[in-house]
Amino acid sequence: MTQNVKEIFGNSLAAKVRTLAPSMTRSMQRVAEAVAKDPAGCAALTVTGLAELTGTSEATVVRTARILGYPGYRDLRLALAGLAAQQASGRAPAITTDIAVDDPIADVVTKLAYDEQQTLADTAAGLDTVQLAAAVSALSGARRTDVYGVGASGLVAQDLTQKLLRIGLMAHAHSDPHLAVTNAVQLRAGDVAIAITHSGSTGDVIEPLRVAFEHGATTVAITGRPDGPVTQYADHVLTTSTARESELRPAAMSSRTSQLLVVDCLFVGVAQQTYDTAGPALSASYEALAHRHRHHR
Repeated sequence: MTQNVKEIFGNSLAAKVRTLAPSMTRSMQRVAEAVAKDPAGCAALTVTGLAELTGTSEATVVRTARILGYPGYRDLRLALAGLAAQQASGRAPAITTDIAVDDPIADVVTKLAYDEQQTLADTAAGLDTVQLAAAVSALSGARRTDVYGVGASGLVAQDLTQKLLRIGLMAHAHSDPHLAVTNAVQLRAGDVAIAITHSGSTGDVIEPLRVAFEHGATTVAITGRPDGPVTQYADHVLTTSTARESELRPAAMSSRTSQLLVVDCLFVGVAQQTYDTAGPALSASYEALAHRHRHHR
């Protein structure tokens, strides 16, 4: 197993905790944070010991284990022991991503690069591939796809629609909330609407998705909050890594990284399913632009 793959597996528990924490009670969050922070220490504890350490109950520990995807505490404990052994095998220590105002630019590059890698690993570990495959299938057969996003998420919406247009699909990105709703009214069964919102609670994005949902379109939410309001109108939910904010690095930067990974996964999946038409469309697109590249050399 390569170092990068080991890191992705090692980070998967921390990724789960970050993604699922908002849907946990405060006491469950304490248990989840404890096992993510010190897998070796917690692996040595009985269910009673972990409950005492976190000031919770045995029932809370078991419920937390189940939310994290383990049938019971014994299974979580075994996973923690394996993770502890992996970490003891010499994995490089994490670099802090807190960027100080007087950091040399070389340190800024190192810290940001590490944080981007962590964000991508977290997103990959937490992405539901069953939901992803369903979204890809819907996009591949869609008559038309509308994508909603504002601010940084609006840039990601444009990225997705440009990719889909390059393989011959009908797609539009909407950042104006009024136009988004006006267009959502025209959608129907066989169309797809995608909402991109890191917080999961952006009203200007939720409203057109709701309208599209009510008109029978297949709806997809790309969000960092799987419990956010946007998901009540989503047939398929694709969860992105929750951003680690700092004063010099707003959440928009980190969330955009994870959103772009999900968008790329959607695009490649659609290109695979529609390859007979996507391949020629891409070739035609490259050919149409080739003369511009030649003139600008």
